Amino acid sequence: MAATTHTVTNQAPPLVGYDVYSADRALTEAVERHLPPRLREEVHQELAKLGTTAGSVQAQDWGTLANEYPPRLRTHDRYGNRIDHVDFHPAWHRLLGHAVTNGLTNAWGRPAGHLRRAAGFLVWTQVEAGHGCPLSMTHAAVPALRADPALAALWEPKLTSQVYEEELRPAARKTGVLFGMGMTEKQGGSDVRANTTAAEPLDADGEYLLTGHKWFCSAPMSDGFLVLAQAPGGLTCFLVPRLLEDGTRNVFLIQRLKDKLGNRSNASSEVEFDGTWARRVGEEGRGVRTIIEMVAATRLDCVVGSAALMRQAVAQAVHHAAHRAAFGGVLIDKPLMRNVLADLALESEAATTLALRLAAAYDDGSEQERAFLRIAVPVAKYWVTKRCVPVTAEALECLGGNGYVEESGMPRLLRESPLNSIWEGSGNVQALDVLRALGGTPQAGRRTGREPLALHAFLEEVGRARGADHRLDAAIKDLLAELADLDGIEARARRVVERMALVLQGSLLVRWAPAEVADAFCASRLGGDWGSAFGTLPHTLDLAAVVERARAAV
Repeated sequence: MAATTHTVTNQAPPLVGYDVYSADRALTEAVERHLPPRLREEVHQELAKLGTTAGSVQAQDWGTLANEYPPRLRTHDRYGNRIDHVDFHPAWHRLLGHAVTNGLTNAWGRPAGHLRRAAGFLVWTQVEAGHGCPLSMTHAAVPALRADPALAALWEPKLTSQVYEEELRPAARKTGVLFGMGMTEKQGGSDVRANTTAAEPLDADGEYLLTGHKWFCSAPMSDGFLVLAQAPGGLTCFLVPRLLEDGTRNVFLIQRLKDKLGNRSNASSEVEFDGTWARRVGEEGRGVRTIIEMVAATRLDCVVGSAALMRQAVAQAVHHAAHRAAFGGVLIDKPLMRNVLADLALESEAATTLALRLAAAYDDGSEQERAFLRIAVPVAKYWVTKRCVPVTAEALECLGGNGYVEESGMPRLLRESPLNSIWEGSGNVQALDVLRALGGTPQAGRRTGREPLALHAFLEEVGRARGADHRLDAAIKDLLAELADLDGIEARARRVVERMALVLQGSLLVRWAPAEVADAFCASRLGGDWGSAFGTLPHTLDLAAVVERARAAV
């Protein structure tokens, strides 16, 4: 029997039983904006169905269980045979299966495929982020495999299939497969050209045996992997299947699973190749060029994934504040808390708007949009992923002590928040990649003009909002001055990329967001009327409207 002193009052109800997609105004408006009219009803229904599942008690329980019972490596069976098998909790398979059947690995073969997949990925990642790794790798393997039309014809239909088959069988006997990736080695990290894994050619054209060690191999339970290794002609991309055509196991020795800060449900591993059969993808010596399209696609997923984490953190914070009373009123009505929530909401909406703009550019596919993506993807990857940690931490604080308790779900979001900034190239890698796209070489101190269309496409995009807000206009002018000055450009790379990201987000919000959102963003992020912590927006702005827009209606 409950003690008479233990009556529970003034606690916010769980944020469950709602449509995660339809409750997100920034997301639904972005989807509407970029979709062809003929697809709008179909895609909205598709995403609302996914959003309803994402907001259900059942799906949220799956996310909890997948993290409470992380994957376990079994290197041998009971008889001593090497099996290199990773066991997952059934909840992991339910999460992954639901994602695959809802098209989250299928962007390449349906109308507006990238936009609808990105929106779905943003919705479903809010349930649980760890299983997003194999989804992302499988989706991103498609453009890399297209370097070899024969391989693409064999594997692409299975990679984009909406059938989830968890059993390990030869690919020829499966309808749907998952892919992982192995580029990083312990001596090289992001410097993949320092890789030492060796590829020895066999007599059959395109076939090799690999020997070496991968320090990080994503999703080791997958059916196949794209890896980099040193062939006689230089660094080359290879496809490594888990099972060979006759059903025997390829040599794929999982040495251990990484014990990570977050992302606990996902198996990240070290693997050993020792006479491992592989099929070359693309030409010898052009491994980076072959796999770079995969890297670009996964970088966009890092942006979308961070936007998802921020959205869920902000939704939880606003929901809590709308139900929790203190000092004579509901928290959401307190001016200072409203300032904090509005500031967080701005960051979340800017991230979502930018992520969906990039996804739409993939669907467009024109030369102009490809040039824009070349520079906008690393800009967004740098900035949006870095904003995820402070946003999530501040949103946790909005829940007070309740937010610091595991049952709230906020600690899991916080542990996950640094990951996307590290994966697929950390901050410095992204900043230097932007410099390459700009055509600036720090060593020579001059522009090479290597990718002249990229900067033009970027400036054309931000210039579409010129004249609409004086603070944005001033920020664009300052950015142009930064880009014209090559003195110490490498040391200034982070500063330059940050300004590019803020100007790009400001331009998108000025054009598409409600006036109160664009005004608050430009005043704080571009106009300089902002402090060093969240909750320092100018008090004269319409903050109540910004917060209400971010609220998830249950």
